[in-house]
Amino acid sequence: MQDHFTDQSTFIRGRLLPGEVERSALQDDHERRLEALARLGAAAAECGLRADTDRDLVLLAEDEVSLLESAGGAWAALGEAIRTFRSLVPIRPLDAFGFAAAAENPLEEPNARLRRIGGGVEAWAFAAEDGSVYKFYLPREEKRIGSAFGFRPGDETALLAEAGLGDYRALLEKLLLIHALGGMATEVVALTPEGILVAKQSLGEPLPQGDDMSQRLPGGLIEIPSRFLRANRDHPRLFFHRESAWLVADLHARNFVRGSDGALRVIDLVAAPWPAPETASHALIADWLIRVRRDPGASVLPGASDDEL
Repeated sequence: MQDHFTDQSTFIRGRLLPGEVERSALQDDHERRLEALARLGAAAAECGLRADTDRDLVLLAEDEVSLLESAGGAWAALGEAIRTFRSLVPIRPLDAFGFAAAAENPLEEPNARLRRIGGGVEAWAFAAEDGSVYKFYLPREEKRIGSAFGFRPGDETALLAEAGLGDYRALLEKLLLIHALGGMATEVVALTPEGILVAKQSLGEPLPQGDDMSQRLPGGLIEIPSRFLRANRDHPRLFFHRESAWLVADLHARNFVRGSDGALRVIDLVAAPWPAPETASHALIADWLIRVRRDPGASVLPGASDDEL
């Protein structure tokens, strides 16, 4: 299939749920995108290009360094890194999605091709004629985008996790984790010249607001003892993906939908890599992380039930 707005290949249309082969391909795309961003950052640093935020990196255009590529070495590597990233995150103008790009606030203007269906602080969601959902993640102050957790020591718990402004890497990681958790199929469609990241998801039925999700969360999520960590978002959980540990939260009813197969699927969350340096000195946490990776039901102390503590 081809996407109606970009003519790129797509696995998502309306309520259609991609099969396992297609989901695996989407997962690979998410991982390659993050690898390409890391490579772009490393190549820019080798050329002495320092960015205050990764917004400057994701919007770096090939023609900005093309004249220097003939020098070879680091500049040639940077040009190749830009092209690789652009192939995975193409730049498209807002008017390609039916918005009046010349308007002061294009996303607030009437759009004959997209109908607004929701949105919040991070993104606005629109439905296309075929039912596909397009999410426009808007840059915020200080060139930041999305949300991510930061960590600090707590008084009654080892760590407090507080959601704050994120960056493009954290946003791409979030989309990867949604997919890895069996969430609604998600593609990264484009990046606009203004820095708006456009993602596409299959359509699902919203859940009633206020539904209790504590016993309905995706498999693979591990409850974190409150003595170890507390977060300012709903249902903080530990999640292992590949070789990495993550904090995943904000798992309330509004961030789930019911797919056409009847299954509950997460569509949004807040996350961050587990703060390994901050917890390495906490012997109890470090030991629990080792054991819970092997056995998700492992207690805080070996051989003791958490109910007894």
